[in-house]
Amino acid sequence: MVHASIRTLIRALALAFAAMLAGTGSLAPQGRPGGDEVDLQLVLAVDISYSMDPEEQRLQREGYIQAIVAPEVMDAIRRGLLGKIAVTYLEWAGAHDQQVVVGWRIIDSPASAEAFAAELQSKPIRRAFRTSISGAITAGAALFETSNLRSHRRVIDVSGDGANNNGDLVEPARDAALARGITINGLPIMLKRPDARTMDIDNLDAYYHDCVIGGPGAFVIPIKAPEEFSPATRRKLILEVAAPGPSIPLPGATFVPAQSERVDCLIGERMWRERWDRN
Repeated sequence: MVHASIRTLIRALALAFAAMLAGTGSLAPQGRPGGDEVDLQLVLAVDISYSMDPEEQRLQREGYIQAIVAPEVMDAIRRGLLGKIAVTYLEWAGAHDQQVVVGWRIIDSPASAEAFAAELQSKPIRRAFRTSISGAITAGAALFETSNLRSHRRVIDVSGDGANNNGDLVEPARDAALARGITINGLPIMLKRPDARTMDIDNLDAYYHDCVIGGPGAFVIPIKAPEEFSPATRRKLILEVAAPGPSIPLPGATFVPAQSERVDCLIGERMWRERWDRN
């Protein structure tokens, strides 16, 4: 049974968001005219670069499989204005390596959530070279044009364990998505000790906060231990469905506070260049 405080919070968030939509004419549904309308279109953009070892890959995939069928997530979906969302699962690595693993699926019932989870479970896990968060954001933004859906909110959720080191710079890609009314959230994976050989940085959560996320209610929830994958992914989905933003956090959610100094958003590119200059 879902904890009563979570139910109360989800209900309050849904009512507040409904009131906000009713009070402003600027929040018209975005998407193709005539397309089916949902509360949220969500791109799950998942890192499959070689810096993610096989166990991290498995935990990441399993985290989404468990989260999408969680009763708390379904409860949040049902309390939306329309009671349904649309989700697609995108794997990414280098600048030219983004693959849709599960296309747009409408989630409006336990059965549809279980069908999405089963489809994702059936797909092989692969790994690829380099880390292009900018490529993931650009590819994710393009997917909204293919959904044939309309929604008041469009969100890209980026999970990964490293900084952008390939393709376009991350800030311009982020800003281009934000200019289209897309929100970007982050799920930085911080299980390993920083290692220059795998292009790790010790403040990846701050990097995501300063360089990757943006838009109304954008947030970062870092994962710092294997057992955090499932609960963190579940909390993230509830937050995205309910759209509270970090000013009204869900119990147990972790948000990254603003840093006294901004992170260098070119740190990944600099580390890659220095690595090859040394060789």
